[in-house]
Amino acid sequence: MNIKSQRDFFSGLMFMVVGVAFAWGATTYNIGTGARMGPGYFPLALGILLALLGGLIAFKALVVETVDGHKVGAFAWRPLIFIILANLVFGAMIGGLPSIGLRPMGLIVGIYALTFIASLAGDMFKPKEVAVLATVLAIVSYGAFIKLLNLQFPVWPAYFSN
Repeated sequence: MNIKSQRDFFSGLMFMVVGVAFAWGATTYNIGTGARMGPGYFPLALGILLALLGGLIAFKALVVETVDGHKVGAFAWRPLIFIILANLVFGAMIGGLPSIGLRPMGLIVGIYALTFIASLAGDMFKPKEVAVLATVLAIVSYGAFIKLLNLQFPVWPAYFSN
């Protein structure tokens, strides 16, 4: 069978793989029943739905004709690297890295680092806009996680509290 849309076909395959992985992982938990759902019920249901959606998308890519075949382009390494790096740095800022002597820097510094590093993934970097976005995210995160949810993790660098 001929693939008529490479982009849709491979995204459908990706959805199916992730859906099957989630559904399979959910089977290690108690599934329960529809009336008394266990902790594995929701991930199993979502995994199955995601796999079915992926199958539908992949099937459509094999059946529906497209003008240019929706070729898969070059792999976007820069965004991938910067987004992963931003998340790793955020985790290190929140919890610190005792193995290298990095003390926790807190939520606010972590959000600024996350926002600035992740913004480097795009084509245009505008420091003023990124600073405004980081400030808004820091305020909203502080309000949501510290004030409303009462989560206990450092807000500011550890050396501010000593």
